[in-house]
Amino acid sequence: MRFFLVFILLIIPLFLSAQEEDSLGSQPKKIRKWELGGYVKNMQTVYFIDSLNLYFKDQVLLDNLIHNRLNFKWYISKSFTFKFDLRNRIFTGELMKLTTDFADQVDKNASNPLLDRSAWYSPSWLLLNKKGIVIHSMIDRMYFEYLKGKWEIRMGRQRINWGITNYWNPNDIFNTYNFTDFDYEERPGTDAVRVTYYTGLLSKIEIAVQAFDSKSNINAAALWQFNKKGYDFQLMGGMSLNYLVSGFGWAGNIKKVSFKGEASYFYALKDSVKHNFLGSINADYIFKNSLFINGGFLFNSNGSNSGNISNLFNFRLSARNLYPYRYSLMLAAAYPFTPVFMVNLALVYSPGKSHALFLSPTLSYSIAQNWDFDLVGQIVLNAEQKKYKSPLQLLFLRVKWSF
Repeated sequence: MRFFLVFILLIIPLFLSAQEEDSLGSQPKKIRKWELGGYVKNMQTVYFIDSLNLYFKDQVLLDNLIHNRLNFKWYISKSFTFKFDLRNRIFTGELMKLTTDFADQVDKNASNPLLDRSAWYSPSWLLLNKKGIVIHSMIDRMYFEYLKGKWEIRMGRQRINWGITNYWNPNDIFNTYNFTDFDYEERPGTDAVRVTYYTGLLSKIEIAVQAFDSKSNINAAALWQFNKKGYDFQLMGGMSLNYLVSGFGWAGNIKKVSFKGEASYFYALKDSVKHNFLGSINADYIFKNSLFINGGFLFNSNGSNSGNISNLFNFRLSARNLYPYRYSLMLAAAYPFTPVFMVNLALVYSPGKSHALFLSPTLSYSIAQNWDFDLVGQIVLNAEQKKYKSPLQLLFLRVKWSF
């Protein structure tokens, strides 16, 4: 039964695509009451552990991920919309065999940590959990939206994006994400109620409350966005999991250079934990030949000063801990050699005892309409006896079909 369900989820897009082409042909599309789209991806991952030498097979592990997403939207009326997105994944390979709680971690990351879902709410399901294969399905978006005049109200699982900079977002207290997870383009959502009032063309007031089941799990805040002399500014404040949080951000231009920044201060309400400050700035520029360069900096007052690269794999991601080091500097560049072929390189350097480095080169190619190919590398390095060594390298080969 479980395999049948996964088969149905993967095969539905084929029938929908064929039906749309046969029935509509070259005729203009009619306005629909509903929309259905998504994608199917296959990604092969190769892990090179402790060595760059590919001949040592015992240091090479292979994993595979089949990733399907169904995006459904129903326009109930001019003011009401219903959104429902389903995310389905099939994990197979060698690395997951070595991780005893792999399936539990996948299922846990898909749920709302502020709710006891075993009591009443389950947004995800483990359809199969066996050694070497895990099949998981989850509700990634599910909300009702009301639009009327200057008011916008959303209730349900949604993305509340208060971040401004490109990589690290201290103001994004509801949907923290790890930028190294490039295969999750939509980024996480959260179960919440959000009310927005637009005070002007470039200004608004927004209040959001995440679902919780105890006082210690309250995550709620208000945001004010406004424009002044060509710059967009925002102020935010509220309660975030036993912390009082306040933050600000801006976005504008210095001549032709985009300049953004944001910062948040978390005041701990418990004596057993520390206050924390995070600040992030970002600048980017596009040359006439289409070369795009980007630079960013993150300060995390509670981050590690050692800079050991091992911190990158065992730190606990949260709005108060976006990257495990005290200081982090990012440089990135992207260049389209042709309209269908793009090369990208990102580097993150964290000063400290080990001078931790994270490198990610990417090749992207559009095979055909709705078909994309990506070759992504991730290399971690740290300095040992004044020489850089890499304990782990990852290579991702991904093919994606969108419908």
